[in-house]
Amino acid sequence: MTASLTVQNLSWAPRGRDRVLHDTSFALGAGRVLGIVGPNGAGKTTLLRMLYRFQCPTTGTVCIDGDDIWEMKARLVAQRVAAVLQEQPSDFSLTVTEIVALGRTPYRKGLAGTSGAHDRDVIAASLERLGLQKLAHRHLGTLSGGERQRVMVARALAQEPSLLILDEPTNHLDIRHQLEVLDLIRHLPLTIVTSLHDLNLAAGVCDDVLLLQEGRPLGFGPPAQILSEQAVSDAFQVDARRDRLSLSNQDHLTFHLQNLERTN
Repeated sequence: MTASLTVQNLSWAPRGRDRVLHDTSFALGAGRVLGIVGPNGAGKTTLLRMLYRFQCPTTGTVCIDGDDIWEMKARLVAQRVAAVLQEQPSDFSLTVTEIVALGRTPYRKGLAGTSGAHDRDVIAASLERLGLQKLAHRHLGTLSGGERQRVMVARALAQEPSLLILDEPTNHLDIRHQLEVLDLIRHLPLTIVTSLHDLNLAAGVCDDVLLLQEGRPLGFGPPAQILSEQAVSDAFQVDARRDRLSLSNQDHLTFHLQNLERTN
C-alpha cells in the first residue's frame, strides 16, 4: 500500500534561536520517490525528522493521505511510516532476525505481545528481500557498516509502511550494495522520501527532488527540471555542468562539480 504525502508551510527552529528549516511545502503522490538534496547543513535531516514524527514542527503540517501525523497516535503513525537513519547502533546484543522483528512492534498489543504467523512471514520476507538469510543468526555488532544498513532497511520493511523515509540509504555501502539498495527503492511498492548527497543517484532513482539550501527550498519537481546547472551551482557554490552521455542507446544526465575559488 502506498500513501500520498502533503507538507504545508513546514518549519523548525530550536527554542529561542533562528530557524533551521524555513517554510517548506510540497505534495508527493502515492507511490512516488522523492529525493531531498542539498549541501551539508541545508536542513535535509531536520525535514526528515519531522516527516517521521521525531521532531515536532514549529509551524506547518505533515499529512499522510490527508491525515495530520501530529494528530494521530504514535503507534498508528509507526504502522504507516518507517525510517532508516544514517547512523545505526552497533552494540545491540540481538541477532539480525530479532532486530528485523522489531519492525512488527507497532502491531503488537502491549509490551508482552507475541509474534503470530503473519509476523513471522513478514520477517522472513524482509530478510530475503535484503539478502540477509545467511546473517539471520549473527549479532548486529559483528556485522560491517553496510550489513547493518541492510538490516535496518529490512526492519523498516517489516513495519509494512506505506511511507518509507531513508536518510542517506547508501551510506557505508560498497558499490554492489549501493546498486542493490537503489534497485530496491525503484521497485518497492511504497511512497519513499530519501535524502541523497549524490546528484547522479537522485536524478536516476527519484521521480521528484526537493532542493534545499541553508534551510530554504529552492525548488520541487522532476530532477531534470530542478537540478539545472544554475540551481546546482547556486546551492552547492560550485561550477556545475550537466552532460548528456549515450550509454546502451540511452541518454543519461551526469553532473560534474568543480570547486571555484571565490573571493569576497
